[in-house]
Order: sequence, then structure tokens, then C-alpha cells
Amino acid sequence: MHREDKATVSAAENFEAIRRVAGVEGIDLVSSAPVTDALRETFHPSTKAVASGLRYAVVIGIRLSEPVLETVVTAPTWTYYHHYRTVNFALDQAARKVASECMRRGARAFPVPASQILDWERLKGHLSHREAGAVVGLGWQGRNNLLVNPEFGSQVRYTTILTDLELPSYRPYSDEELAGCGDCYDCIDVCPVGAIHDDPLDFELDRCTAQLRRFSKSERLNTMICGLCIRACSGTAGRKK
Repeated sequence: MHREDKATVSAAENFEAIRRVAGVEGIDLVSSAPVTDALRETFHPSTKAVASGLRYAVVIGIRLSEPVLETVVTAPTWTYYHHYRTVNFALDQAARKVASECMRRGARAFPVPASQILDWERLKGHLSHREAGAVVGLGWQGRNNLLVNPEFGSQVRYTTILTDLELPSYRPYSDEELAGCGDCYDCIDVCPVGAIHDDPLDFELDRCTAQLRRFSKSERLNTMICGLCIRACSGTAGRKK
């Protein structure tokens, strides 16, 4: 298939093509925006090197299954663990196809792994999908240190595609919808180690990661996941039900 001339295609047309590809892959959320300096600061050193000329970010998300999350009562379950892995794999496959669409249009693209740890001391990957999601307008940093989407809360897994394809600053939600957690404190109530507080900046990552390690051993999952605050966070739409 021929490569399209980037100069003859508008940013909006590029985004619509990406959204169509993402939709076919079962993606629930997709948005794009220029990479900010603050987001670039979250890049792992190896990512910074290869992404220096990639000026745009596309963030895609898949909503987690509510019935699967209902199995997470006091600890992560094998059902949740399997679903977590399956969604991450689906995101990686969708990111690969979005990257292929960018390349078909004459651009460079770097599909970032949905869940791969590069810095085990600080539990960081190639970049912060949470920060990328906030930059493209898919949500805000919640009290639970996760991206909170207005429709689905924290019950979404994300990944990012970095590209030099011209893309718009797409805003799927209004400023009012992205106003924050408001008077919802559900995640604070369910955290077993008290890592979550009223101010998102007061989140205690060390307490959280220590509990993840305990769950990994006690539940024999060999993976650092929890899911309790994710189950509790259904977004503003969920609270209005």
C-alpha cells in the first residue's frame, strides 16, 4: 500500500483514520495531542532517545469488565489477573496497528508497551500513560494516583503511540467533565494500607507498592497488581447511576 503525502492530509483526517483503526480493534477511548515538555520528562532515558522527534501522542484505552472487577473484593483474583493480561495484550496489538497506520501515512511511530517495567526501583515503564492520558484530555490524576476518566473512572487500561504524524489537540470531554474527583472518596475507603489521601499529590507510592508485593506473594500471582481502588472508581457517570 502506498504511503500518503503528509503535506496533503489534514491533522483531522489523520486522526479520523487512526480512530477508525482503533475502533476496529475494540478500543473504547482514543485521543491525541502534542507531546508536552512535562510529559516528555516522564520518558525513560531509552525512550527519550528514540522519541526525540516524535511530537504527537495518541492514547488509546480499553474499558475493564465490571463483572470481572466484581471478583476483586479483598484482593486481586486470578480472574482479574487474566483479564488484566488480556487487555494489555489487546492494547499492544491495537497500538501496533495504529502505528502501522501512521507509517502508511508517511510518518514515524513508536507503539509504547501497555505494561512493561523498565525501572523496578520506581516501578516505571517507558513513559507515564496516566500523564499522556491527561495531556490528550481523557481524564485527570485521581486520588488513587491513576487516570480517572469521566465515563469509566479508573476502570480503563491505556497505552500510548508516539508519532510525528500531524495530529490535532483532540478534546473528547469538556473542562467541566474533567473537573476532578469532587466529593468522591471511594478509593480512600477501600485502600487496605491507607496509601490514598484527599490530595492526589499526597499519594503514598511506597505503601501501595509494598502491598502490591504482598498480594503478589499471598495470591501467588507473581504480578504486582491490586484492583481494589480500580473497582471502587467508576467515574462521575458511574456515581450518577
